[in-house]
Amino acid sequence: MFAAERRQLILEMVRANGAVSLRELARVVQTSEVTVRRDVRALEAEGLLDRRHGGAVLPGGFTRESGFPHKSHLATAEKTAIAEVAAGLVREGEAVVVGAGTTTQELARRLARVPGLTVVTNSLLVAQALAHANRVEVVMTGGTLRGSNYALVGSGAEQSLQGLRVSRAFLSGSGLTAERGLSTSNMLSASVDRALVQAAAEVVVLADHSKLGTDTMFQTVPTDLITHLVTDDPQSGEDRAGAELQALADQGVQIAIAGPSAPEGGSARREALPEQRRNPLGGGGGSALRVAGAAAQVADLGHRRR
Repeated sequence: MFAAERRQLILEMVRANGAVSLRELARVVQTSEVTVRRDVRALEAEGLLDRRHGGAVLPGGFTRESGFPHKSHLATAEKTAIAEVAAGLVREGEAVVVGAGTTTQELARRLARVPGLTVVTNSLLVAQALAHANRVEVVMTGGTLRGSNYALVGSGAEQSLQGLRVSRAFLSGSGLTAERGLSTSNMLSASVDRALVQAAAEVVVLADHSKLGTDTMFQTVPTDLITHLVTDDPQSGEDRAGAELQALADQGVQIAIAGPSAPEGGSARREALPEQRRNPLGGGGGSALRVAGAAAQVADLGHRRR
């Protein structure tokens, strides 16, 4: 494929999805990430897109939300590995809330094997994934259906969450930065996600590496309320994504990095961020960075003061 053809395809992908990782671009155009990075720089010089940590976004700083059909085909291996690790945080008999998104849908498929679980969700796709699970109770919020991501939003959804208290909230979003926390591009979705956060003692964010360093319009979870982040491993050359992880760890977020995806999510490759902090939440003085394998039980999350 010639450079002009590659760049046109890259531009079309970014326009269709709002934000695409270098890894995904390289896979689609069937070339190396080094070549794709060079193409992205050229397109940025022409003002056609902006570079972000490990990827490319629409020009203007804030990415727009892409529809579910597009998002469901992006970073699928990474989402599978992230979901497998996140499922290890959930114990038999717990009550949790799970927000809308393609990564949380993958998580729900794995929660179906946790007996005695109660899952509260505003996502039709999460509920569908759990519909036939034995000994898993699914509680749907009220609200108005938002067709682009099959989620219930609006005042009905928010009011149905009032007075609810669960152990953990599992949320995804469009972007994650150490400065601003988790964010999304839709105001109605953001408002429901904030209500989900208020219902939970701890907040677990699921975000693949392409969302690290990306900032979108509506904040859902400020960094100081994020207990745990489950993500995948930024590749070599994605130094800014690594720096974002370090900044999140420095603010007390416990981080689990999912390894290469095997049939059931694979295992995690252990590594350390530079200048690891000691865990401020207690529990034996462990590191603020926790790296977990899909086959291993992740250590207890410390209680975060709100």
